[in-house]
Amino acid sequence: MRTEHGNHGNHDPDRPLSVVIGAGGTGGHIYPGLALAEALRRADPRAVISFVGTERGLETTLIPEAGYRLHTVDMIPFDASLGPRRYLLPAALLRSGGQCREILRAQGAQVAVGMGGYPSAPAIVGARLAGLPSVVHESNAVPGRANRFAARLTPHIALAFDRTREHLPAGRSAQTVGMPLVGAVARLDRAALRAEARRQLEVPEGARLLVFNGGSLGAARLTAAAVELAARWRHRTDRQLLIKTGPAALEEVRAALAGHPTARAVSYLDRMDLVYAAADLMVCRAGAATVAELSSVRMPAVLVPYPHAPHDHQTHNARVLSDTGAGLLLPDGECTGERLAALVEPLLADPARLAAMARAAEPGDHARAADLLAAKVLRVIGRAQAPEPPAVTSPAPALAPFDR
Repeated sequence: MRTEHGNHGNHDPDRPLSVVIGAGGTGGHIYPGLALAEALRRADPRAVISFVGTERGLETTLIPEAGYRLHTVDMIPFDASLGPRRYLLPAALLRSGGQCREILRAQGAQVAVGMGGYPSAPAIVGARLAGLPSVVHESNAVPGRANRFAARLTPHIALAFDRTREHLPAGRSAQTVGMPLVGAVARLDRAALRAEARRQLEVPEGARLLVFNGGSLGAARLTAAAVELAARWRHRTDRQLLIKTGPAALEEVRAALAGHPTARAVSYLDRMDLVYAAADLMVCRAGAATVAELSSVRMPAVLVPYPHAPHDHQTHNARVLSDTGAGLLLPDGECTGERLAALVEPLLADPARLAAMARAAEPGDHARAADLLAAKVLRVIGRAQAPEPPAVTSPAPALAPFDR
């Protein structure tokens, strides 16, 4: 059953632009969708933007909090771990696509945009059923199952990373626009904000700050390694640890850190611009949004890809940084306090090497990706004057629309 959350928006019949964005599940899909919404409103302040997601993900809080209307539909993940339930996927996609068709019609939408992840696929199906154009944005270095299917339903495909093109279905063309970033990170000048950021995060003068960021919900492996590292550093005054645990693990981790004055645990990092400005080094999962942010702000990092990501896409994401020397890739199974200490202690003791890692990052177009993607959306509906840059066609072999 479809439900709605949040702001119902402006129903002015003269509004020139109405867009529905499919984004949900994790922050890695939601925040780029919100960045696109901001860019569309910059292009047309009267634009009415709404979102489609499900009841399962962070979209039920993040999107309404950002002031946008959220429609939720009945969709299940494109996930082989569902077991026999995965055979229900075609029926669920058709049902949720029908729900999205009605949402698009009710909103008077001119275009649908899918930001990846299973909650966005119904928006592309709904657009096809409604006879509307659609745009797909793929954020990972290897496309997810949902977008590999959605890419067959629209000629308008945008990518965060060039290397994704080789994994698209054969003959599909795509434009690389980068990963849309929220405004504060997109505009970040680390050096200019550093002193203020370290003051706000209470980093002692002269101390090196290592930040653990396991994604929207935290990562148990990274958190456990951080606690081990905190124990090793409990008597040091020149090291500081900031650990994002996710809400479920916060109290347990804080109890484990009692007596370790150099370490602090938080459930969430609301101001990533401050974190990036204050930090000397980060230990992260390798979600696409995280990798794009690290690249854009030139943040040295140790990347620990989530080992169960479909098609091991986090390892491919991590190589965007490790291949240039901007990051180090550490397999999940090797992520212990002892192994991390061996990696990060020499880095934190060598500012010149950290600076070299920062210079090795390739910022690409991530800082202006939201505006580039918004321009693509506007061109699709004939509302932009600038010609679209030529898209490049993938020579990759065809892939099945569903992985079972």
